[in-house]
Amino acid sequence: MKKSRFSETQIMAILNQAEGGVPVPELCREHGMSNARFYKWRSKYGGMDASLISRMKALDDEYKHLKSL
Repeated sequence: MKKSRFSETQIMAILNQAEGGVPVPELCREHGMSNARFYKWRSKYGGMDASLISRMKALDDEYKHLKSL
């Protein structure tokens, strides 16, 4: 799987900017990403904080490891 250009903290910062009132098209242009990526992140990470995102990532890694066994 291709590694994302954005870290979890960057994703959270972008989502927080959007919640703060910055228009989505402006955010996407500023960060060089598509609108679809933004809305995908919002559906996946919406309402989470940084600790929950890191926990979710750890669980995904553990799941991939167990599935490969």
